[in-house]
Amino acid sequence: MKLIVAVTGASGITYAIGFLEAAKKNEIETHLIITDSAKKVANHEIGDITQLTSLASKVYTPEEMSAGIASGSYPVDGMVIVPSSMKTIAALAHGFADNLVTRAADVQLKEKRPLIVVPRETPLHAVHLENMAKLSHLGAVILPAMPGFYHNPEKIEDLVDFISGKILDQLGVENQLYCRWGSG
Repeated sequence: MKLIVAVTGASGITYAIGFLEAAKKNEIETHLIITDSAKKVANHEIGDITQLTSLASKVYTPEEMSAGIASGSYPVDGMVIVPSSMKTIAALAHGFADNLVTRAADVQLKEKRPLIVVPRETPLHAVHLENMAKLSHLGAVILPAMPGFYHNPEKIEDLVDFISGKILDQLGVENQLYCRWGSG
C-alpha cells in the first residue's frame, strides 16, 4: 500500500506521529507533506520534525507542485491528512488547490480514492461543519480526533493508537491498535 500523508497546522502532531508509526509497522509506503504551519506547531509540541520525517518513505514541501503525487496518474492508494486544520478543510471544500497538500487531496477526490481528513479543532462553528459536510458529500471520510474511552485507555499513546487504528480501519488495513467494542 502507498499513501500520501499530510500534516497541517492544527494542534495534534502526536496523531501524525502515531499514524506514521502504525503505517511503518504495516509496511505502508508513506509520502509525507508537512506545511509551514505544521512545522511551527510541531516545534512547539514535539520540538523537532525529524520525529515525523524519519518515519516517512519520502518527504515533500508544500511548494513541490510538480511532484508525482500531484497527478492523478501517480499510483497511490489514498491520502490521510492528520491533523487537518480548518484552513485546509475550507480549501478542499471549495476546490482551492494552491499547494501540494490541497492539490494531492483534490486529486484523491477526483480519482475517487480514499481521502481521510482528521480535524483537530474545538469548538466548531457552522462554517467548519458545512465545509466538513461538503467534503463528506464529495467522498472524503471525516474522522475527527475524538478517541473512544470504552477500551479504558491508560496513557496518551492509547488514545493516539485508537485514532490511528480507526484510520487504518478506513483503509482496510487490519490492526490491533485498540480494543474493539465487545472484544475485551
